[in-house]
Amino acid sequence: MLALAAITLQAQESQEVYSFLRLPVSAHVAALGGDNITITEDDPTLIFHNPALIHGVSDKSLNLNFMTYMEGAKTASASFVKACKDAKASWGASAQYMDYGSMKETTADNQQTGDFHARDIALAGSFAYQLGTHITGGITGRFISSTIGNYSSAAVAVDLGANYYDPESQWSISAVAKNLGGQIKAYDEDFERIPLDMQIGVTKRLIGSPLRLSVTMSRLNNWDTALIRHLSVGADLLLGTQFYAAVGYNFRRSSEMKITDDEGDSNHGAGLSLGAGVQLQRFKLQLAWAKYHVSASSLVVNVTYSL
Repeated sequence: MLALAAITLQAQESQEVYSFLRLPVSAHVAALGGDNITITEDDPTLIFHNPALIHGVSDKSLNLNFMTYMEGAKTASASFVKACKDAKASWGASAQYMDYGSMKETTADNQQTGDFHARDIALAGSFAYQLGTHITGGITGRFISSTIGNYSSAAVAVDLGANYYDPESQWSISAVAKNLGGQIKAYDEDFERIPLDMQIGVTKRLIGSPLRLSVTMSRLNNWDTALIRHLSVGADLLLGTQFYAAVGYNFRRSSEMKITDDEGDSNHGAGLSLGAGVQLQRFKLQLAWAKYHVSASSLVVNVTYSL
């Protein structure tokens, strides 16, 4: 009932809140440009990017994640995926936490009166079901809470995802609608938008080659800029079934982070991402590096264990 109610909610203002939901959680996705909804792996962190992709994840997979962000801000998350007995369905639970650290509280004339904290929390449940030989659908229902000093807000949202995967041709095609819903409690009196994101993507492994290529288009519901700024591209080098190395580029992030200084225009490496992972039968360790702000680099760490 909560998931269905979220679809009908409407925001009243044009401002966007809970932008932490746009950050990648999966280190593999982060390495592929930060937006990817099509890689088919035994990886429970994909629950944060496309709920349909948890189908095929090992039973009782527990996952913990950590990401360094800008100075003073840290984010952590966790997920758990359970496969159903009929092998056609899987369900999962996940949580995200973003702490923005301590900030100075001042009056209008810049007199400091103390400190305040800001933090975001999201709790979610997911379900995926195999609809056909090659097609899987998934849904995530999410509750979001945010606190800024003495102010707080809450929202409910739904992610809907579908994936087509052919193991023979190695084609994977997905479509996802993220964060359908809205606020149920505003910080003050004005309700604001949550980060709705419509995405499509494709991944193809070159037959007989360890190379796998991915292309993802995001924010298709907000077509207010050039086509290239909706695009993320990535490439995997699959070294057997246990190791991978990945590189990606996010054109929107590169454009948004571009600044002008004495040396001209530069994005200081923003947009580029790198990563690698070790994926054993029961234990997985994945790392990714990227820049989500010109002032600092971010490191994403995923640790997964199948119970």
